[in-house]
Amino acid sequence: MATAAADLALESAAPGVLPPGPRAPALVQFLHFGFRPIAFLEECDRRYGTPFTLRVPARPPLVMFSDPEAIREIFTGDPQRLRAGEANNLLEPMLGQHSLLLLDGPRHLRQRRLMLPPFHGERMQAYGRVMREIADRSIDAWPVGRPFPIHERMQAITLDVILRTVFGLDEGALLDRLRECLRRLMAFVSGTLGVLLLMPWLQRDLGPFTPGGRFVRLAREVDDLLFAELTRRRAEGVAGRDDILSMLIAARDEDGQRMSDQELRDEMVTLLLAGHETTATSLAWAFHRLLGRPDVLGKHVARLEYLDAVVKETARLSPVISQVSRRLQAPMRIGGCDLPAGVVASPCIYLTHRRPDLWPNPARFDPERFIGARPNPYAFFPFGGGVRRCIGAAFATYEMKVVLAEVLTRVELRAAPGYTVRTVRRTVTLAPSGGMPVVVLCQARTARSSAPAVSAGAVE
Repeated sequence: MATAAADLALESAAPGVLPPGPRAPALVQFLHFGFRPIAFLEECDRRYGTPFTLRVPARPPLVMFSDPEAIREIFTGDPQRLRAGEANNLLEPMLGQHSLLLLDGPRHLRQRRLMLPPFHGERMQAYGRVMREIADRSIDAWPVGRPFPIHERMQAITLDVILRTVFGLDEGALLDRLRECLRRLMAFVSGTLGVLLLMPWLQRDLGPFTPGGRFVRLAREVDDLLFAELTRRRAEGVAGRDDILSMLIAARDEDGQRMSDQELRDEMVTLLLAGHETTATSLAWAFHRLLGRPDVLGKHVARLEYLDAVVKETARLSPVISQVSRRLQAPMRIGGCDLPAGVVASPCIYLTHRRPDLWPNPARFDPERFIGARPNPYAFFPFGGGVRRCIGAAFATYEMKVVLAEVLTRVELRAAPGYTVRTVRRTVTLAPSGGMPVVVLCQARTARSSAPAVSAGAVE
């Protein structure tokens, strides 16, 4: 791992050592990237091309790539030399040091092997009934004729899906307490102060009114509930349970060792904070895209293949994270550029998905481009790539299809009058502004009368 002195040397390196990029101070670049992420990326792409270098305070330089060949080199390169865990370590105060997102090498492989079986595509069908029930209960409470932010409703749905299917919690006092604690935590993380948590010195607990202090206190409430549930679950046993937490409690690695309570806590928090927020945001973007294209909306629920294409095209146009990252452990040549050890090489999802040489008429929402096509994994990678591809990709994709099918067969939606979408950052995710307000014109009380049967075999 590069030392702090090496990090400082890299941060202050002469601009000519790395690909060109903005000359503004690192703090100014951070503010642009934090509060106007899409405009800033597009401006850099137009001015400097690919790759370009960004600098933010107290972090190594970030070299952004949007060329598929360079991205192939990054995704297929030696993971010991291209470390994703080190590149993501800024998230450690939020997720914990044992989070799969922050591990490298043998520890990453061990955790990934333990966590993959519960997320296998064949298991998704078992979760479909719960997903539909939660979606229908939410839809029943939607107001008719009055604007409301659909992103918030999607967050409530995806949070309950995780609490029911991942944690295996039934309705009751514990689920209510955990749901409320998580809502407060996510409201804070997703707000303006949440973006400031990406600054290392603001992550420290300097009192209850500082960003780091507020986060620590909210996270502690969640931790108390999670550790109590782990203790109870281990004492009672998990035989016969099919929720993901129970399967992870029972899982053993090649040496016969189980995950510790701290490891389980960190992985559960990762699934909670990363899993439900990203899926809810993707769903909000899907409604934005569909409501802007009535012709596409009319085709949507009639064909399962088209439903899958809508999910993919939404992920192409509106990825919920802007880039994935790998930190170089040794000097490497990537995309024809010689990069020093310590820098972070970042395949930029947003810019790659908008390249006109890869995607004709790239700004147009056109699900047809995915019908009968298998996209290049180095030109389309909303869930990352290589050995670090998101293990929850199948789960999230399946959940999106189930929820979209339920909503679009239950209600007739329109975008709220006068609404103009902007992309805003919610800590690490990119979401539609204002919660994507919509209006329900009419609602069918009979659920799923014409919804397609979303099978687990068609997850991705």
